[in-house]
Amino acid sequence: MGRGGLGRGSGPIRVALLGSGGSIGRQAVDVLARNRDGIPGRGPRDRIPSADSRRAGPSPRCRGGIAGGPARLREAGPAAGHGGRDSPGALETLAVRPDVDLVVVATGGMVALRSVLAALEAGKIVATANKETLVAGGHLVMPLVRRLAAGRCGRDGRSQPPSGERTWLAAPDRLGAFGDLAVPGGESHAGIARLLLTASGGPFLDASVADLATVTPEAALRHPTWRMGAKITIDSATLANKGLEIIEARWLYDVAIENISVVVHPQSVVHSAVQFVDGSLKAQLGTPDMRLPIQYALTYPDRIASPGAAVDLIAAGHLDFRAPDEGRFPALRIAREAGLAGPRASAALIAADEVAVARFLAGSLDFNGIPRLLEAAVERFGPGQPAEPTLDQLVAIDADVHRFAEAFR
Repeated sequence: MGRGGLGRGSGPIRVALLGSGGSIGRQAVDVLARNRDGIPGRGPRDRIPSADSRRAGPSPRCRGGIAGGPARLREAGPAAGHGGRDSPGALETLAVRPDVDLVVVATGGMVALRSVLAALEAGKIVATANKETLVAGGHLVMPLVRRLAAGRCGRDGRSQPPSGERTWLAAPDRLGAFGDLAVPGGESHAGIARLLLTASGGPFLDASVADLATVTPEAALRHPTWRMGAKITIDSATLANKGLEIIEARWLYDVAIENISVVVHPQSVVHSAVQFVDGSLKAQLGTPDMRLPIQYALTYPDRIASPGAAVDLIAAGHLDFRAPDEGRFPALRIAREAGLAGPRASAALIAADEVAVARFLAGSLDFNGIPRLLEAAVERFGPGQPAEPTLDQLVAIDADVHRFAEAFR
């Protein structure tokens, strides 16, 4: 059947999509629409329905969807800036509905964490492109994932079949890179020596410190290889996104931060790699098209034809790699150090980054001010107790950091 969690009955996979108004959400809808007739080679339980049918009435500051049956996806209301910061209850209600099997999280901000926890507690499969889920709340999310993987009961009381952790939680930007390399490929976790994340380097790969001081939002949004939403495009330009992905991968793959490296790779063909204790390396290559990892997160561990183009190594000609320059791009160092410091610092980091990017785009913060703000927020809010905050405490930290970051000069 593929996913261990989908063999509980008959009928199609029923998908809830949280955040269909952003870049990831729109591409997820495209993937679902392209598979409206089902996934070839899989049973009827694994059919993914259409995403182009009737729409329900609006629900303010929330956008999501329910695939209630074949050729059916209902969506609620217009998307908000952070994907529904003011309506977490609506997203949570959507995520735990009994007619949902799989929850795709494409919202931004801390609002998604509550929905992810609720979905996992209800025994739902989760595919999240929301980094806050693991960067701030990995210590809350992963125990639930491990419980499901061990076959214990969900909140609805149903016994869940034993299966791997990747069956229950996937991060589309990381699953294709590491999921196949470490587990389905027959490799032992004990054999992993290092994870390598690749970064394109963004539009300012060779810019001087002086050049970076005068960067405009328009220039920062011109990414050389990827077409993404504004937030992640700016994070790519500062390399903050790779720092966030280090923390995300630490939780998702249970690898120490010290054993996760970033390699700058301008062509964006090699997405990530695993180095093993014997010195060998396995890499995942693909074209820069997020629809491929989104689709794989939905069909894992099976693969089906993708709308993206295949990698052409001859056309690529050559692949370059270099070490990141943390002197010019300190956000990478700041994020790594926040991850080492623990969940409080990680929560402060990601909240500050949300505000810093928004302020840069609005013109009230310069490009080099982004890492300055990140470091100030981590230093102020990272220390303290408890070392592993509850969900409510994380929400409070998030609110405090937002107020601090909006007033930062």
